[in-house]
Amino acid sequence: MGNGAIAVYGATGFTGTLVAHELRRREIDCVLAGRDAAKLARLAERLGGGVSTHAVELEDRDGLRHLLGDRAVVIDCAGPFMRWGEPVARAAVETGTHYVDTTGEQSYVELLHRRFGDAARAAEVAVIPAAGFDYLPGDMIATLAAEAAIADATTAAADATAPAPLRELTIAYATSGVRPTRGTTRTVLEQARDGGLVYRDGDWRPAPLRVRRARFDFPAPLGSQPVTRYPSGEVAIVPRHIPTERLNTLMTVETLAGDRRLAPLVPLLMPAFALALRTPLAGLLHAGVDRLREGPSEAQRAAESFTVAAVAEAADGRRRAGVVRGGDVYGTTAATIVEAAVRMAAPEFSARGVLAPGEAFDPASFLDAVGLSWELEPA
Repeated sequence: MGNGAIAVYGATGFTGTLVAHELRRREIDCVLAGRDAAKLARLAERLGGGVSTHAVELEDRDGLRHLLGDRAVVIDCAGPFMRWGEPVARAAVETGTHYVDTTGEQSYVELLHRRFGDAARAAEVAVIPAAGFDYLPGDMIATLAAEAAIADATTAAADATAPAPLRELTIAYATSGVRPTRGTTRTVLEQARDGGLVYRDGDWRPAPLRVRRARFDFPAPLGSQPVTRYPSGEVAIVPRHIPTERLNTLMTVETLAGDRRLAPLVPLLMPAFALALRTPLAGLLHAGVDRLREGPSEAQRAAESFTVAAVAEAADGRRRAGVVRGGDVYGTTAATIVEAAVRMAAPEFSARGVLAPGEAFDPASFLDAVGLSWELEPA
């Protein structure tokens, strides 16, 4: 493993820049990397100078290995990850460098498990996808709620030697005021086209095209909200380390619509939208994304808020619930990804393989360290 310095690939993108500023704020040694040397130099200057940069193309396998050969951890911020993520992950495993990324793509998490699970364990490195707002808070609060529900059921059972898996685990998102970056919008289009997976009866299966509307009881002050299923990365992450028969991932229809007035149309429009993205119309939509603003302003980010709730139901029907609250989702991503990288670079970090955030780190101490408000309660 390298000398402790952290590399950031995709450092000049919207999220990558926030990550670079967070590393600088915490006075952590880092190397800013990406494809454009001029952009990297300008970012280093904005950070006050004294920051190393390294320009390398994703197609340059030897160049990526050279970048990571002396690094303890690489933070990958260059998405969409199904298009651009694998070369960085491969170089990390080949050079014995811990890898963590900001992906929100269910399909990319699946790819990492399939292609690098055994290789990462053999190389004695950790590969941790989805450690930003997508989907670290959800995975961690689900872990805490699941552990509490299983512990309750185990205590109540006559035979406490083999606790049964959860009957059901639900993770639900509600956000307010969130304006996606260009990169996030591209990822959303890819996810909608792909359709994704669901986890039912202890196994993964293709998600049904039909999107049904339901309601979920969030903690106060949100209360009961209309929600619908969406292709969350937690479907690919959570069942690998939390024993559950079924996983539901939900989002308020208002969050998906971006406007309360459009919310009733979401379940009707999503199937048609997914089909449209499998036609030449997808090219026009992607071209339109390129004209969007790179990301929200600092003032807009300050006005954002989010609530992530999890409900775990044990085999005997006992339930435990948890909730995480915060604001500024991209600032949250910068804080969580940097905290993850710092912990991975520590000599005592011993996790290996492709892992979920809640599997690699202690969820309670991690959420506290990044300043997110969380609590557990009986459901």
